[in-house]
This record gives sequence, C-alpha cells and structure tokens, in this order.
Amino acid sequence: MQEDIRQDKIVGSRRFSNYFWTFILFIGGWGFLLSGFSSYFKINLLPFANPTELVFIPQGLVMTFYGTLSLCLSFYISATLFWDIGSGYNEYNKIENIVKIVRKGFPGKNREILLTYPLSNIKSIGIKISEGLNPKRIIYLCLKDERQIPLTPVQQPTSITSLEEDAADLAKFLNLRLENI
Repeated sequence: MQEDIRQDKIVGSRRFSNYFWTFILFIGGWGFLLSGFSSYFKINLLPFANPTELVFIPQGLVMTFYGTLSLCLSFYISATLFWDIGSGYNEYNKIENIVKIVRKGFPGKNREILLTYPLSNIKSIGIKISEGLNPKRIIYLCLKDERQIPLTPVQQPTSITSLEEDAADLAKFLNLRLENI
C-alpha cells in the first residue's frame, strides 16, 4: 500500500541563499541609509567612514534611496522566509489515481495552493534542460491537453545526472514515458 503512494518534499524560500541575501541587504541598507542621513544632518553616524563630506544633493539623496530600497528588499525576503513561500510537496497516489501538487503562497484567502490531476490525464514526464547564462533544469508533468506543470522547485540547477534519475524514477513509478521538452 505504501509503495503505491509517493510524496516528494519541496523546499520553499527557506534556503541558505535567501538568509545570506537578507543579511547582506539589511547591513548594506543601514550603511547606505546612515550615510545619506549623515550627509544631510552633517553628523557622522558611521564609525568607519566620514559621509558628512558628501553633498546631500545628489550623493546623499541617492545613498538614502539605495538604503531604503535595500532595507525594503531585506524585509520582503524576510517575510517570504517567515511564511516559507513555495514550500510544499508533490504526491503521486496510485490508489486514488491522482497527482496532488501542494504549495504555500502568500497569506490570504488562497494561501494554500492545491492542484490535483487524475493520472488518466497525464501524458508523460518531461525534462527541460537549458544551459547558458540562466540555466534551467526542470521536471514537468505533461498533460494530455498540452499543459506542462513544473514539479521541481526554483533553486540552483541540480546535476543533469541527478535530474534524469529523479525523472526516470518518477516516470517508472507512474508507468509513464519520459520525454525531452
């Protein structure tokens, strides 16, 4: 019975890179904001630099803008970390003959995203590999009506071997063919 149900966990926004960028943007944002305020009030608010020598218009104003923007981005990423946006699981259930894709979204009426597809509507498992400046390695659920539902999370590209093995295991589990998109 347990061999008829497969569940793959999906990591959402709680990844090391998001924690790293939140910290960097927060520290950098305060530095820029304090530099802008120092240039306006002519009081040195930074112990390691002397931004009072900056002319407020345009340099101090731009520093204040960059600092505010950086802090806003830091708070936004912190909120996505707190809410764990994008996390969830993919469940492949041969007993009920359905595939469930469950993800967490932003708070509100539609916080929980649930997509269900009957196994009879699934044509194949697809793999898309594109190299270059923005490489993509994604496993898709290909439906008979030509829709392609991504199954892998947004992340750093995994190795091609690992991706192909995961896709082949899934295709074998669901008794579907594997195709290159």
